[in-house]
Amino acid sequence: MARLREYIKTSWTTLTRSVKDLPAAAPDPKLHLAKGERWPVYLPAREDRARVQAELAAGLTPGQLASLELLPLPADARSITRHGLLYLPHPYVVPGGRFNEMYGWDSYFIQVGLLADGETQRAKDMADNFVYQIENYGTLLNANRTYYLSRSQPPFLTQMLLGVYAKTKDRAWLQASMPAVEKYYRFWTTEPHLIPELGLSRYYDLGDGPAPEVLSDEKDDHGFTHYDRVRDYYKTHEIADYDVALYYDKKADRLTDLFYKGDRSMRESGFDPSNRFGPFNIDIIHYAPVCLNSLLYQMERDGSELARILGDAPGAAAWDKRAEARRAAIDRYLWDADSGLYLDYSFKTRKRRRYPFATTFYPLWVGAASKPQAAAVLKNLPLFEAPGGLRTSTTVTGSQWDAPFGWAPLQQIPVLGMRRYGYAADADRIAAKWVSLVAKEFAEHGTIVEKYDVERRESDVASGIRFGYSANQVGFGWTNGSILVLTADSK
Repeated sequence: MARLREYIKTSWTTLTRSVKDLPAAAPDPKLHLAKGERWPVYLPAREDRARVQAELAAGLTPGQLASLELLPLPADARSITRHGLLYLPHPYVVPGGRFNEMYGWDSYFIQVGLLADGETQRAKDMADNFVYQIENYGTLLNANRTYYLSRSQPPFLTQMLLGVYAKTKDRAWLQASMPAVEKYYRFWTTEPHLIPELGLSRYYDLGDGPAPEVLSDEKDDHGFTHYDRVRDYYKTHEIADYDVALYYDKKADRLTDLFYKGDRSMRESGFDPSNRFGPFNIDIIHYAPVCLNSLLYQMERDGSELARILGDAPGAAAWDKRAEARRAAIDRYLWDADSGLYLDYSFKTRKRRRYPFATTFYPLWVGAASKPQAAAVLKNLPLFEAPGGLRTSTTVTGSQWDAPFGWAPLQQIPVLGMRRYGYAADADRIAAKWVSLVAKEFAEHGTIVEKYDVERRESDVASGIRFGYSANQVGFGWTNGSILVLTADSK
């Protein structure tokens, strides 16, 4: 464990990107430039180009400067043909491997690790960059690349702000962040993200067409992209989960425009892909998900806490009212008493989807579950528990966000949720299984990676993944964070 912690401490530095690190941050492993072509770095319209150029000139060599091209971000992101990095003013920690940018929900789990490791300034920089994104790019992005401008990721912003505030007690900083909080909340609670008839929200990418990073990078040994493999699957399988004709034109052997909308929205969810919303998660646009609405409930509770810290009693009351309305809607639409699970709700079929998924623990983490509901969920723990922690789902599909794979967020959130409702022994056992798996693989390979096979207790996952990217990524930000949080939590 001492060597593991030393590795994590060093990783915060090796995974950090800043303006002086732009030659390392701008190259995108998911895109492929012609030899000698410069990497684009886009500045938002409100940014001071001369200041950024001077900062770069002071910190980079002429050769490094020559590898970059500073460009103004066009008003219409759809006009971008040369995708590149979106400028951020503060240093940030990237996840690792092919993920060489600042990601949406990864950054929360990285940040709680930074805070647990005494890296308060780095943690504050991460939060400041997210506020900058909302102010300059319209929302908190999937990541700071131009091909992500049309979507966000699961919302953890207010948790990040409160995490920093707990260390700094800087009320002025918190006050300055509130307009971004309110703008980001509106992003999730107005259409098309809002489902008006439910009072709940959904994932919904605002862009159209194939995701550029998928076309460029997610290729197998035969050169087939994820989309090629999906088309082949549709040709050879009968699917009862949804109306395939919405997403695949069999006669023309082509994926429809709605397919790409669903594919992009699935990527906004972070669960890319699984069969949670049917094969490839494509039907996600017709669902109110447990994870998103739990996180929005947390955001509403956090909004109330932020308002109280800042002395805004009417504002706190307004946030409380929103939280109570969402909690009631979660109970009405997402709680399934028959199974004892929180399940995603299709507003198209008006039914909950019976697909046990580890997000059933999110309402426990945010405190939205009653004690009887939490007890019912815990009775279902054997569905998910494996030798190395928690399975993401109970179904093997060949997708990376299904069984037998385990991921740091879906260990950390359930463990802390169990502890919140008094299930300390279960929380300790799951945490120990996960930490021991990561430690075992670190002892064998000298690295921490993105995802693990929790059935076999191994980090070699490629043979079991057909949909997603099979290579395991080394780093790895959110796994590092989970180790620090769960070992501290168990003391």
